[in-house]
Amino acid sequence: MTSLKNRLFQAASLLIVALMIPLHAAAQEASLEAPDALMRRISAEVLDIAQNDPAIKRGDITRIAKVIEEKIMPHVDFDKTTSLTVGRFWRQATPAQRTELSKQFHNLLFHTYANAMSKVKEGSTLEVQTLRIRPETTDAVVNTRIRVPKNPEPIPLSYRLEKQADGWKVYDISVLGAWLVESYRTTFTNEIERNGIDGLIRTLREKNEGLAKGSS
Repeated sequence: MTSLKNRLFQAASLLIVALMIPLHAAAQEASLEAPDALMRRISAEVLDIAQNDPAIKRGDITRIAKVIEEKIMPHVDFDKTTSLTVGRFWRQATPAQRTELSKQFHNLLFHTYANAMSKVKEGSTLEVQTLRIRPETTDAVVNTRIRVPKNPEPIPLSYRLEKQADGWKVYDISVLGAWLVESYRTTFTNEIERNGIDGLIRTLREKNEGLAKGSS
């Protein structure tokens, strides 16, 4: 997976800020809350966790994993993200292949988030632009900017969310103008064309195994 865009991984530390949506928010509240309001509301709590949790600051992978699985993963639609990333080949995949693709992509992003969480800088702040949408809207883009200490220019980040029965779910992220789905799609397409869907699954699994060893 060496062809994955480096800047997506380099900017991963910024993604963690706007993706840690707290589980204690009631589902019915999340379903009524506008996506920009949701991002704005949770930013203070997220920054507090990332910057002040002693275990996370020590790089404790067990603690980091717990926070990610509890606060991030339930609020990302990995099936949608994976299907969009795999593109036309998603329709050709068997149910078992789809399940495994989603699992491996989930694991890949998990390791990215884990690495990112351990590197969030103290003093970083999130600005969320106000979004005006109609009540019936089910798909939205939330634009934000991350301000990092000693960096004079804010980092632009955008998030695509879909309104589902249990609230808004993130399914795509743009870092410095590069959308994650589009960036991964090129790599995934090339791998599938060379080695088939099973080949992509095998490559993702090997990548994740390497990342797991590196964090152990």
